[in-house]
Amino acid sequence: MTHILVVEDEPSLCQLLANNLSFEGFSVDAVGDGMPALAQHAAHRADLIVLDLMLPQMDGFEVLRILRERQDEVPVLMLTARGQETDRLQGLGLGADDYMVKPFSVLELIARVKAILRRTRPLDRPPVLLSGPFRFDLPRLEARRAGRLLDLTPREFRLLEILITHPGRTHSRKELLQLAWEADARPATRTVDVHIANLRKKLGDEAGGNPWITTVGGEGYRWVMPVQAEPA
Repeated sequence: MTHILVVEDEPSLCQLLANNLSFEGFSVDAVGDGMPALAQHAAHRADLIVLDLMLPQMDGFEVLRILRERQDEVPVLMLTARGQETDRLQGLGLGADDYMVKPFSVLELIARVKAILRRTRPLDRPPVLLSGPFRFDLPRLEARRAGRLLDLTPREFRLLEILITHPGRTHSRKELLQLAWEADARPATRTVDVHIANLRKKLGDEAGGNPWITTVGGEGYRWVMPVQAEPA
């Protein structure tokens, strides 16, 4: 299983990233400072490090510098509230693979993590999934029904991805909010219902209603059709 180390000292953001990356099928360790990050990486080598720049004791620049001095080429995605070009260039110059400025979209971060991993190692999850008349291309954020491209927003696709990658499992509204929205968005659970309703319309209703996404007794939503990887 692909292993990711999250180095972030803000507890809520650290937990949000860990939850989302775990849900994507990665194993995740999380620490809040530079020295523990180096120790954790030495004990359990990461396939990718999500590294905050502003840390309490040892900042992200120093962590990255030490890694590269050790000839450790582990991919690093840097996070920072500092968006100055000099900071970005310094991080990239030290050997970071990508750089994101806070606040950022968790959806975009996941996409960037997957893009880095595609360049460095194969992903564990199949990139294209099939279910009934649907074809879901996860890297391209594309959903097709009988060959016709569906006009989904990034948020709708994210909700769809959560459901189809765990078919038969009920996802609560709270869980969907945590996985498909940013930490500072704080939408109401009713927002999930609205997005699911729009998603159902775009997927297409059948004569007997929508057979793809079912509502489970006030608990949440479930994708009920079998899902399989597209043959190579």
